[in-house]
Amino acid sequence: MSILALVTRFLTWAGVIACTACGASSDEGSPSVNVPPHGHVFVLVEENTDYADVVGTGAMPYLDTLIARYGLATQYYANTHPSIGNYFMLTVGTIVTNSNAFADTIRSDNIVRRLVAAGKTWKSYAEDLPSVGYTGGNVGQYVRRHNPLSYLSDVTDNPAQKQRLVPFTQFALDLAGDTLPNYSFIVPNLCHDAHDCALDSADTWLRTHIKPLIDSPRFQQDGMLIIVFDEASNLDAMYGGGHIVWVVVSAKAKPGYRSTTLYQHQSTLRLTARILGLTGLPGAAVAAANMGEFFLP
Repeated sequence: MSILALVTRFLTWAGVIACTACGASSDEGSPSVNVPPHGHVFVLVEENTDYADVVGTGAMPYLDTLIARYGLATQYYANTHPSIGNYFMLTVGTIVTNSNAFADTIRSDNIVRRLVAAGKTWKSYAEDLPSVGYTGGNVGQYVRRHNPLSYLSDVTDNPAQKQRLVPFTQFALDLAGDTLPNYSFIVPNLCHDAHDCALDSADTWLRTHIKPLIDSPRFQQDGMLIIVFDEASNLDAMYGGGHIVWVVVSAKAKPGYRSTTLYQHQSTLRLTARILGLTGLPGAAVAAANMGEFFLP
């Protein structure tokens, strides 16, 4: 790795910069990059896969249909290795740690704090979570490090907010009852996020559980789904965490759009906050590139 890449990786980890070419928040007032409002945002994270192993390979045929119909970021890079720091960048705006054994409470600014301040609702839907409000360690195919909202003081210190950490079985019930929150963080288990099982298992899970969401009237009216891999394989450390897949699904997205702009996870955090109309941005999201190019004017 070059000296420039090493410096970039360190500064990104420290939260000093987002990446060397990811733009800044000075674009916020430009009509060409403003994002349209949505009432419901969904962030679904897959695991540890290179962009080149997914796009154009046929390994995930259902995801391919979403890529063909909606938006794909062709130059999207994770922030670090291993996984945990990327989950925190998506929700806190800093890497926080690169230790999978991390079990501390995070008290810095975060997406839940901003949602609650704005009067918005949220839930984390984690597959195989043992019980509602569970903030303990790994159980079976559930791992806490993939459930970043469970570390936030805004959640762990508030009994009412803890109840928004729910098993994924609740997702279908909330969809059927039209009671999905404004912000949903979706955590498949270690098999269905492609961590321990093949990509076709993850793809089948998406078709089974996420297609009904996309097809629902509520989603078609005001929903946005982001499907993103947390990091590439350890062999790829470009911009800290390697080249990964990022897909946006929305009726307000440009059909079949392909972006060549360089983005990282802090831009996803920025997008999810802005699209829900939140004021203020956590961490590196403040200076992250705006992803408004994916949406219809």
